[in-house]
Amino acid sequence: MTTYLVTTYLDLYGVCPLSNAGEGMKGNTQIRWLRRIILIGAVCLAFLFSTGGTLSAFALTEENSVYQERAIHNPDGTGKFYMGREISQVMGHLGAGWLERPTREFEEQPQLLIEDLHLKPTDVVADIGAGTGYFSFRIAPLVPQGKVLAIDIQPEMIEILNEIKREKNISNVEPVLASETDPRLEPSSIDLAIMVDAYHEFEYPYEVMQKVVQALKPDGRVILVEYRGENPFIPIKGLHKMTQKQIKKEMANVGLSWIETKGYLPQQHVMVFGKSGDRPQKRNLVLFNSQSFE
Repeated sequence: MTTYLVTTYLDLYGVCPLSNAGEGMKGNTQIRWLRRIILIGAVCLAFLFSTGGTLSAFALTEENSVYQERAIHNPDGTGKFYMGREISQVMGHLGAGWLERPTREFEEQPQLLIEDLHLKPTDVVADIGAGTGYFSFRIAPLVPQGKVLAIDIQPEMIEILNEIKREKNISNVEPVLASETDPRLEPSSIDLAIMVDAYHEFEYPYEVMQKVVQALKPDGRVILVEYRGENPFIPIKGLHKMTQKQIKKEMANVGLSWIETKGYLPQQHVMVFGKSGDRPQKRNLVLFNSQSFE
């Protein structure tokens, strides 16, 4: 049927005058080539119809699933997509030295972020994707009656955290080995969490964020700190940056409402979210320290 439709279409537009096919050797040669082209086209059309118009080489999972995987993708990404965004490759424990680089204070000005948290002494902070604990150990003195949960999924990072904890003799930092889908947080247990430039690397962002939302106290907040995807001049790979629009869309997908975006950091968004329907105090924040939650 497909071959017939293609042939009819070509006949109508004078491309394939099959009715005059017997007029000489030249005409026969032309017709043989036209038939081959028609056959190839028919096979391609039949394949497209049978796959719903998509090619499996490009989309390897169903469109209605939470994630899609594509064989052709950005070399800096995993080939796994969430809400139209490709999840980036992660920085492993071998990049621990980069997290503690001396120039970080100048480049990112993290102290501005920490001072803006306005923590209470009894607050519980979840540093999700803690890596080496760059933020965990700086926040710990501000919550002497509380604690910082330094969460990472890499056992090597947990070892580093425990070693630094011993060296600094800090008792209110608790390293937590998480999984790719579960940050290991108790329900309604945290006032604040930290991830700076880590969320974009989460292999299962939907599942992780669901757990974070469940762990928030009624007046808890979520803050994502991500390099500005809107600015092409920030010297960070594209998949390691995020736009405000994309962040808002993904947070809304797990029941979080945008509260405000702060622009005091040189290169990063500071975006504050709370549970939909709640109106908690702005000082309680859940930070995503997107260093290395992989």
